[in-house]
Amino acid sequence: MRLRLRSRLTLFIAAATLATVVAGAPTPAETRIGTPESAVAEAGGAAPIWGECPPAEPGTLRDPRQRCATLRVPLNYRAPRGRSIEIAISRIVTTRPGSRRGILLSNPGGPGGSGLELPSQLVNVLPREVLNRYDLIGFDPRGVGHSTPVTCGLDLMRQFTLLVPYPAPDGGIERNLAFARDTAAACAEHSGDLLPFVTTANTARDMDRIRAALGEPKLSYFGVSYGTYLGAVYISLFPGRTDRIVLDSAVDPGLVWRDLWRAWSQAVAVRLPDLLAFAAERDAVYRLGATPDEVRRTYDQLTAALDRQPLPNPGGPVLDGNALREITRVGLYFDGFFPLMAELWQELAAAIPGSTVDTTILTRLDRLLSVGGVIGGSGTGTAETPADNRVAALYAVICDDVAWPRSVALHARQVAADRRAWPVTAGMPSNLWPCAAWPTRPVEPPVTVTGHGPRNVLILQNTRDSVTPLASARGLRAALGRRAAMITVDQGGHGVVGLGSCADEAMNSFLTTGALPGRDRFCPAPSPADAVARSTPLPYIPSAGPL
Repeated sequence: MRLRLRSRLTLFIAAATLATVVAGAPTPAETRIGTPESAVAEAGGAAPIWGECPPAEPGTLRDPRQRCATLRVPLNYRAPRGRSIEIAISRIVTTRPGSRRGILLSNPGGPGGSGLELPSQLVNVLPREVLNRYDLIGFDPRGVGHSTPVTCGLDLMRQFTLLVPYPAPDGGIERNLAFARDTAAACAEHSGDLLPFVTTANTARDMDRIRAALGEPKLSYFGVSYGTYLGAVYISLFPGRTDRIVLDSAVDPGLVWRDLWRAWSQAVAVRLPDLLAFAAERDAVYRLGATPDEVRRTYDQLTAALDRQPLPNPGGPVLDGNALREITRVGLYFDGFFPLMAELWQELAAAIPGSTVDTTILTRLDRLLSVGGVIGGSGTGTAETPADNRVAALYAVICDDVAWPRSVALHARQVAADRRAWPVTAGMPSNLWPCAAWPTRPVEPPVTVTGHGPRNVLILQNTRDSVTPLASARGLRAALGRRAAMITVDQGGHGVVGLGSCADEAMNSFLTTGALPGRDRFCPAPSPADAVARSTPLPYIPSAGPL
C-alpha cells in the first residue's frame, strides 16, 4: 500500500468521531496532572500550578510551551461540599504579555472530545495578532480523558456499527434495541455514580471554575460543533463573565439531542453531492463513474453488496454496508478527505465485483482500513483513559442533558420513514440510542439559551454541513437574538475556521479588536487561489463525535 494513502488515512481517522477512541485503563485515583502534586488547585483555593502534561497520544503534535494542571470541582453543583472530581486543563501563554487581553478557552466538539491538546492545535490555526492577545486554554470536559473519565466497558470493534445506531439491512431495529438496553445497563454498572452529572450544564459550570481559578473576570471562548452548544449554555448561565465568543458549526439549542440527530438525514443528502462530483470529475483516476449519478449508483451498489455479503476484517469488525455508510458520513466532514474516500470506494469496487468478494485483495484492504482504528485497528492511546471513554462520555452527555422518548414503536416508525425519504443514511438518525433505555432521568432541565447579555457572539456556519446543518445554526442565531452576528459560508463540510473564507478574517478581527459585524453576512466559497493564500497550514476540523 502506498505511503501517501496511509498518511492521508491517518489524517482522516484523526478526525473521525467515534472511531478515534483510545485504548488503555481507567485513571488511577492518585494520578495528578501538573507538578508538584501538592499544588493541585482546589475549587475556590489557590491558582493552579502548571507542570508537565500527561503523555500525548501517538501522532499528536504538542507545542513544547503547553503546560497542564488539575482543578477539583464539585461532582454535583447542587451539593458543592460533597464529592469532587478532577478537571485537567492546559495552557499556552501569549508571547506578548504587553498585548494580552485575557484567556481564550476552547472546546473541540463531541460530546466526548478531549480538549487538552487544543492550545497546541490552535497555535497553528490562529494568526499572530490573535495569539498575541490571549493565553490559550484547553481542558478535558468532565468525564473525558484526564478529567475523571467515565466508561461503559464497550467492545468498540465488535459493536462499531451499533455505536451510531444503524438498523439491520432489512430496516429492523431489534439489535439496536438490545444494544441500547445492554449499553445503558453497562454504563450504569461501570460509571453509575458519575453519569447523572456528566452534563453540558455542569461542564459550563466547570468552565467558570477554570475562569475563576485563573483569576480572570471574564473569558473568551472558541467552540466547534458540540462546543457551540456548550458555549451557548455558558453564556446563558454566566452572561456577565463573557468577553468574545466564537461558535463554529452551530447546534440549535432547541433540537438537543434527538431532533438534531434526525436532521442528519437531510444534511447528509445535501452534502453527499459534493463528494460525488469530486469523484466524477476524476473518473480517469477513480473509475467510479463519469457523472455524479453514476458515482452514486456505484456507491449504492457497494453498500448493497456489503449488506448482502460483508468483507471479513481479521482483527477487527466486519466491513458491512453500515460500516461503509458511517465511514462515508464522517468522510463528508472535510473536502480534504475526498481523495481518501474515492480511493476507498475504488478499493471496494475492485473487491466486490457484483455481489461476490474478491478475496485476493482482502489483506491489502484490511491494511488500508486498520490504520488508526477506523474499522479494524486496535488504536494506541494512553494508559490513563478507558478504551471506550469518548463513546461513554458521549452517551452520558446526550442522555443526561435531556430525556429521550422510550417508545420502541415510535423509533421503528420514524426509522422506516427515514429509510424511504433519505436512503443514504438508512434510517440511522432516527434510530434507538442507549438514551431510550437510560437508567436515570436528567437531574435538571436543559438550560434556556437566550439573547440576554452583551452583544459579543460570532456564529460561523457552512451552507452544506452534514452534521450541524444550516437550519441548526439559524436556530442558535434566533435564540441568541441581538447578542450575536452570523457569517454563513457557501461551502460544504463541518468546521469553518481555517479554510480561507472571509469568515476567518471576520473572526480574527473580532478576537483581536472586538469588532463584531454589524449585521449577518454571507460569504462565497473562497476561490482555490484565495483558499491557499488565506487558509491556515492545518485547518481546524472537529475531531470528536458525532458532533
